[in-house]
Amino acid sequence: MSRLLLLEDDLSLIDGLTYSLKKYGFEIAVARTVSEADSLWSSGSYDLLILDVSLPDGSGFDVCKKVRQTSKVPIMFLTASDEEVSMIMGLDIGGDDYMTKPFKLGVLVSRIHALLRRAQNFSAAETEITSNGITVFPLQGQARKGKTTLELTAAEYRLLCLFMQNPGRILTKEQILDRLWDGSYVDDNTLAVYIRRLRTKIETAPGNPRLLVTVRGMGYKWNVTDGDHGI
Repeated sequence: MSRLLLLEDDLSLIDGLTYSLKKYGFEIAVARTVSEADSLWSSGSYDLLILDVSLPDGSGFDVCKKVRQTSKVPIMFLTASDEEVSMIMGLDIGGDDYMTKPFKLGVLVSRIHALLRRAQNFSAAETEITSNGITVFPLQGQARKGKTTLELTAAEYRLLCLFMQNPGRILTKEQILDRLWDGSYVDDNTLAVYIRRLRTKIETAPGNPRLLVTVRGMGYKWNVTDGDHGI
């Protein structure tokens, strides 16, 4: 039974989600404030967090930042439609998905299952992948170029892992979106921004990339230049 931590201050939504998610076999712990969520997180063990963005004493972003200091547990944000533009920041600080209110329960449950599956697959990943002088440590959530630790956002890190796990293979935009975000909310333009930002951190000449290259009309490819395809 997967254990979820729900941070939400709307009592009617709490009642509806608690009742419905329990019917789907989940165990639910509920916090109505950021401080309550901090307390529950520090004293319990959870498989996934569902965090409302706007709370009386802060934001679900605050909880996400603290959690990401020690854990890679999947995090989903709940947001009002007028807050949706801020969700890029939510993804950058380590969020995995978000749902815009109002939402359908079936869609929420489907996305929860997808995040849990992805977390299982990620935990079974290689302990170390090296290519082109860059090494990623999937279990630690770290990446290095030579001896220098790369300062990557969560989204940039997931992109780098995906490409390095598929050396020399062309990945279409659709494949990338489906693998990393289930195609649910990140669009082509946002993906292009992440690719561009990742290149500034891993490429010697970002304007003329040699590692993460664009294959025109097809997608992107991790171009192995050092003869190391190596996991």
